[in-house]
Amino acid sequence: MRFRCLCHDYFERGIYMITLEVEGRRPLLGSLSGETVIPTPLGEEVAACWKKIPFFHPEISLLEHIVMPDHFHGLLFIRRRMARHLGEVVRGFKVGCTKAYRAMYGATPDMPTALFSPGYHDRILTSKGQLATLHRYIRDNPRRLAVRRAHPDYFTRINSICLAGQSFAAYGNPFLLNRPERLRIQCSRRITPDDLNREESRLLQAAEGGAVLVSPCISPGEKQIARTALDAGMPLIALVENGFAPRYKPPGKYFDACASGRLLLLAPWPYHADRRAITRLQCLALNQMAADICAPETAALDCSALQPRV
Repeated sequence: MRFRCLCHDYFERGIYMITLEVEGRRPLLGSLSGETVIPTPLGEEVAACWKKIPFFHPEISLLEHIVMPDHFHGLLFIRRRMARHLGEVVRGFKVGCTKAYRAMYGATPDMPTALFSPGYHDRILTSKGQLATLHRYIRDNPRRLAVRRAHPDYFTRINSICLAGQSFAAYGNPFLLNRPERLRIQCSRRITPDDLNREESRLLQAAEGGAVLVSPCISPGEKQIARTALDAGMPLIALVENGFAPRYKPPGKYFDACASGRLLLLAPWPYHADRRAITRLQCLALNQMAADICAPETAALDCSALQPRV
């Protein structure tokens, strides 16, 4: 929650999504009812503190927020350069929330002194379309929580799965590895549109017959076939270059595919927060891993032995 973009000016104009976690992930802010979060009195106070930010910082407009049982998301727009760092704005908001928390719960030795964990997470909007996406994400948070609670086994990160001598972190449905037929999606960047269409038809037909598709998702053709497979409700095992953040949740179509048990994400390398281009050696390694996973001699996975889970 303390990571910051070192090259970004947090005094400057911009749109940010701020995320705060309740200390210890305690569900103090609300409870889930169906696909709606009902705020507690403390949750209502947190929302009220958020709405007061423009009174202290008139350069800021508030765009969206959601109070979840154990965390908070807020979307704000800094319209012009501020005299104070965004971190000071968030700090002031947290102080107000902690005052409300202490007033309601008192100060006892067994209670944390602050409502929220140290630091905060920010997401900086940098491209067209992100604002609408984050509006939808924030509004959809209660439904996503309801889905995760209904299907917890498909939203669990597994620290280590060993396949063909390679260790992976995994997220999703590990039982897809036990499908008897696993087919690799492999497309050159130079593949013609006609050849791509033929390959896509061949793989989707096999998936309809029970095969699970395995993709390194490197070339545009591989990504296209993987997207088409998910859109068609087909199972997919996708290899990803980056690992999973501690609070990772699958985005967009990946979320719905996880909810129905149709997706397994495998990450052979640790998570990193910085943006970096995938290297040629990594591409070659991912292609080989996909081939190994699809090899007939690769043993079926004993899912009962998967430990630890987080």
